[in-house]
Amino acid sequence: MPELPEVETVRKTLKQFVLNKTIDDVKVYWPNIIKKPDDVEEFKQLLRGQSIVDISRRGKFLLFQLDDYVLISHLRMEGKYSVHQAIESVKKHTHVLFTFTDGKELRYNDVRKFGTMHIYVKGEEMSDKPLNQLGPDPFDPAFTLEYLYQKFKKTERIVKSVLLDQTIVAGLGNIYVDETLFRAGVHPLKKSNKLTKKEVQKIRKQAILTLEEAVEQGGTTIRSYVNSQGEMGMFQQELFVYGQENEPCKKCGNAVIKLKVGGRGTHICPSCQKE
Repeated sequence: MPELPEVETVRKTLKQFVLNKTIDDVKVYWPNIIKKPDDVEEFKQLLRGQSIVDISRRGKFLLFQLDDYVLISHLRMEGKYSVHQAIESVKKHTHVLFTFTDGKELRYNDVRKFGTMHIYVKGEEMSDKPLNQLGPDPFDPAFTLEYLYQKFKKTERIVKSVLLDQTIVAGLGNIYVDETLFRAGVHPLKKSNKLTKKEVQKIRKQAILTLEEAVEQGGTTIRSYVNSQGEMGMFQQELFVYGQENEPCKKCGNAVIKLKVGGRGTHICPSCQKE
């Protein structure tokens, strides 16, 4: 699933190609992607004549800022955007197609069909699902040491589960939680309320640094992720533990192992991350 760095990379790339373009028409080939409004024809009507004035991000969500509305898009497992000339043939698994007045098209492709789209009147997007349930992401000023420490102190859940909880920290997923915990030297099975403030400080710092580095590298290419230009992210070359099972730890040389933590495949160095 694309996480914060991948979504941020898509956001920055798309801005180069679709900013200030006006939507002339919309085609929806898989209606289940449209969650709000629940009528697909209304969805199309709301978007016609709207220009894309900005693209922002909240956690793993893309926010297309239009003249009067906000289109909220979640890529889920394998959603991708690409820009085409209208005369180009439409590929299989293209489920939503936005035609602009200049003849270009923004196409949403999703093999798994898990992606979602919501439209809200500008200013109302934070009042309801999906955005009203999100916690701050690590780049948000609200993601303070005290905020995170208090969240950890209030639960006996293991630290990995808390970091994956989008209502507490938005944008982190399996890849970057594993990397953050390794860099912080914290075992993913440690109970959250047993963390010291120093450990929480390390987790917060490494979450921010890891995501900053990943954004600079264009994200991590695991299986099918590419940005909206079809380019792969390169952060996989910087990974310490994720996907490195049986490889020597880059810090101590001992083998990285893979565990099941909360039903998720989890990579750790048992020497660098004592339980």
